[in-house]
Amino acid sequence: MAEETKITEKESTEEETTSAETLCPEQEDDQVIFIGGKPFMSYVTGVVMQFTTQAADEVAIKARGKFISRAVDIAEVATKRFLEGIIFIEDIKINSEEFENKEGKMVRVSTIEIILKKK
Repeated sequence: MAEETKITEKESTEEETTSAETLCPEQEDDQVIFIGGKPFMSYVTGVVMQFTTQAADEVAIKARGKFISRAVDIAEVATKRFLEGIIFIEDIKINSEEFENKEGKMVRVSTIEIILKKK
């Protein structure tokens, strides 16, 4: 049963990554954080690490569906608690995409991309 759970999580992550890449394909993968089911602080730490240790000037936080609210929270915590006065929200892009689910039905899902930039 644990193996089935791992496969499901992997499929979910691959699906999320593939669709999120369509939001802004010209951006480098190192500076893009795809939001999923990992613990909240893992993503906040990822954002902070991009700006501090990787010396990134810009980081994109991407999410879709039920993870959109989590992406907003991560951006807010990173900008207002951890890197206050260092980074700001430069742009927010919203969109939707349509894909075929497991049952073969076309489904539309909302997406968000939050661009954080150094001051």
